[in-house]
Amino acid sequence: MVEDPLATADCLQITREVGFDHLLMGGGKPYTTACPLPFQADSVKTARDVTRSTLRGWGLHDLSDDAALVVSELVTNAVRYAMYAAGRREIELLLMRVAPHVLLAVADPSDEVPRRKEPDFISENGRGLYIVETYSQCWGWDPLARGGKAVWALFRTES
Repeated sequence: MVEDPLATADCLQITREVGFDHLLMGGGKPYTTACPLPFQADSVKTARDVTRSTLRGWGLHDLSDDAALVVSELVTNAVRYAMYAAGRREIELLLMRVAPHVLLAVADPSDEVPRRKEPDFISENGRGLYIVETYSQCWGWDPLARGGKAVWALFRTES
């Protein structure tokens, strides 16, 4: 996460105002895209494609590649850890423009708290949240009322 306490507070304030439970239940707002994803590995590609096309549609071409990389990591983690969650097997991608920010979130049914590990650059895995932290302004997670969580990353835009 961001070391600056004021930046972290701003990130948390923005995510609390968004209300993930409301948005994930179909209470969409302008400049919001929600995309249900099947519980399978190729959902990562779908999430990248949706992220790129949405951001380009919002005129945020410069952000689309970094955001697609971060979404790839969030969806990969959701698929991996939701595998062990009881009940539903759905993942949902949420993109929201909260000027001057873009919020990306991936909701999954797992209650497991995401924890960033020190990256092992030789290993095949374990770098996901390090990548999210590196490319976004800040990241975090919020529990959902229905169970599970939304893991999010916030990007600051130029416009």
